[in-house]
Amino acid sequence: MLSRTAEIRALAVHDPARAEGMLAAFLGELFGLTARDLRINRDQYSLNSLNGFFSCAEGECFFKFHQEEGEEEMSGEYYRADILARAGLPVDQPIFASTQPGEQILVYRRRMDPRFSDVLRALDLHADATARARALAAERALNAQLLQVAQDSLHPITAAQSRAEPIHRLFHQRLTDPASGLYPGGRLAAFYVDQSFSLPGVTADWDQLSSAQIIINGRAYDRNISQLFDEAYQRLLPEHLADAGGITAHGDAHNANVWYQRGPEADRLSFFDPAFAGEHVPSLLAEVKSTFHNILAHPLWLYDSEMVAERWQVTARLEEGRLYINTDWQPGALREDLLALKAESFWKPWLATLAGRGLLPSDWERVVRLGLFLCPTLVMNLRVGAGGGRHSPESAALGLAQAVICGAEPVEGDDQMTRFFAAIRPE
Repeated sequence: MLSRTAEIRALAVHDPARAEGMLAAFLGELFGLTARDLRINRDQYSLNSLNGFFSCAEGECFFKFHQEEGEEEMSGEYYRADILARAGLPVDQPIFASTQPGEQILVYRRRMDPRFSDVLRALDLHADATARARALAAERALNAQLLQVAQDSLHPITAAQSRAEPIHRLFHQRLTDPASGLYPGGRLAAFYVDQSFSLPGVTADWDQLSSAQIIINGRAYDRNISQLFDEAYQRLLPEHLADAGGITAHGDAHNANVWYQRGPEADRLSFFDPAFAGEHVPSLLAEVKSTFHNILAHPLWLYDSEMVAERWQVTARLEEGRLYINTDWQPGALREDLLALKAESFWKPWLATLAGRGLLPSDWERVVRLGLFLCPTLVMNLRVGAGGGRHSPESAALGLAQAVICGAEPVEGDDQMTRFFAAIRPE
């Protein structure tokens, strides 16, 4: 049986007016308020959530909720904005909150600030040197805050403490069945196993695709998709991630969960929707989602997939157990600058901190790579037309390519990610 939030989210795709009515009534039941003029946003960033606006006695409000399949079977506590504020992270506090699985909704006073995701998308499409410099400065300042809180809150954690953190719902728990824990299960099984895939020039079943060696723009990679999922299932088991300690972190700080507040001299960023925040977040996992979704998922291919085919060439072919993907797609100068900034102002000093405190496992790079690999593959279904998804054959191929580039390593030579990891490796 679907939870209330799952039912509303599913209904919003086909009958938004009815979903809005159900949600207004739900808000009334939860918080004793009368929601007027409720509107659900049509938002390309709401891959696993729903947001929008309404009016009530408190004034103009913004709501958001995140919903995972089978979340009633999952452990951990949702929405802990208070712990982020106590730790010193900039976070918007809700005026109403329901944190029970299946009923988790946050309500904020409405802000007129844009989300950082919208600011950066505009810069991807229309270059503005002044605005770009201000955005990068705001990102640098946020990274400094993240690093300071991570260093101040770093502590050894037990396997049980790691297992209880809700961040694993974004990674390992999407690989397994929520009730039984069986692998492959969850989104991995629902999205891909025994399914057919359409790429530009290629139709393949899961066994063919997952076992093929991937060749991207002539560069061969050392692991196939099946091997990467298997490795992630083993290494990203929550208990295994306790080896690098835990920190206080948001855990899901993609830029659609970040407000961009313009100021006279400098702009600043602040979080909202801390659905997966915690005090014992495994230290190597905390900034994986933000690294992928704010940088490596852009420009456009994940969130604006309908724009891919008109802007870039993407071809694929499957021959003798090898999947060849060729494309002229590039992340663009803005996202390259953001990746370099993330490396310099967060990842490099953070890994040095872990090494200095004896909490950096020897296979730290594999942990980070596997987390990055799961971001594009399990945040939404990459198969064309699946579940009302927006992917085209071209954007699906780009998604697979980015996932492999993040998770696997070139057999020879280097690529963007080998250079990134070389730049952040502790000396």
